[in-house]
Amino acid sequence: MSLQNLRPMLWTEDLTGSVDFYTAVLRFTANEINNDWGWASLSKDNVHLMLARPNEHTPYDKIGFTGSFYFTTDDVDELWDELKDKAKVCYGIENFEWGMREFAVYDNNGYLLQFGQDIEQ
Repeated sequence: MSLQNLRPMLWTEDLTGSVDFYTAVLRFTANEINNDWGWASLSKDNVHLMLARPNEHTPYDKIGFTGSFYFTTDDVDELWDELKDKAKVCYGIENFEWGMREFAVYDNNGYLLQFGQDIEQ
């Protein structure tokens, strides 16, 4: 038995706004949107995620997540230049002692999205 991939499902109270953020700001492709289900499937390069409105199958109080989503990229500086004025910045681009150059922004739901590149690249 092996795990094949990880495709996070992010809850949102504003499906349209979330699809817009990921497609317009981060340039994901909306592969499928089903408003009746309150669900969307998005992808960019080798990254896949789903967006969903909370439903009756899972207890729900409010949007929340303790952690972040960390994306690796081959050109973090270019991505920083593209995103820094389009999203709420958590921290700007910098080099870290663990060998990564990275920055972080928030999506429209408040999820923390970190983007990094190995400094040796």
